[in-house]
Amino acid sequence: MATLQQSRNIGWETERSEAPVEHWQAWPVNWSAVNAGALASVAAIVVFGLIGVALGAHLTGPEDRVVDLRKVTLITLAFSVSSAFFACVIGGWVTGNIAGILRSDTAILHGAISWLVSVPLLILLATLGAGTYMGGWHGSLSGHPSWAAQAEPPFEQPAALGAGATDTERSQFATDQADYRAKMRQWKEDTPRATRNAALGGMVALLMGLVGSVIGGWMASGEPMTFTYYRTRSAMRPSSAY
Repeated sequence: MATLQQSRNIGWETERSEAPVEHWQAWPVNWSAVNAGALASVAAIVVFGLIGVALGAHLTGPEDRVVDLRKVTLITLAFSVSSAFFACVIGGWVTGNIAGILRSDTAILHGAISWLVSVPLLILLATLGAGTYMGGWHGSLSGHPSWAAQAEPPFEQPAALGAGATDTERSQFATDQADYRAKMRQWKEDTPRATRNAALGGMVALLMGLVGSVIGGWMASGEPMTFTYYRTRSAMRPSSAY
């Protein structure tokens, strides 16, 4: 009887040991490296934005809003795309190197997380009025909070005439008033298109930043930048090195 019970216990232990067990492996995030990379991206965007403004590639005044995308110059387009891209490449590279990540997939994810942290910072800075320092595309991320003044059209309304105005002055005032109303009407008609183009520019800048952060993190890992390398990756590196 004891032998039968022992055999049953052994069989039960064998069956229990062979049951599939699901294991989860935690993936650590180096937040110090992520925050440093996000700040590096923001700083690079501000530096590139100031360079663009100094060179005339970015015009950020109300009168320079983009109503027709076909009128955007090639220099402005190239500088906007390259600055948004390389600024986040710097952030992703900083993130990967500070974290000391040796695997490309983990470094890529860290670079993407640094981009996620930098986006709210850019929106906050643009909303607080620093959008002019970040160029045209990132500057379009600014909103209009209730306590901030709305952007005024770049047109001055003609001053009212005095009681002793001459006929010539009255005629000139009527002409200026008609011209002012025509410009205001055109401004209101162009506002939806300008808003749409600003949103498009901001979206492209953010997406280019995401691509740059991914590539920057990939570069920091030191692994070959090919999509099939993980299939032939040797097991020499310890798993603790991210």
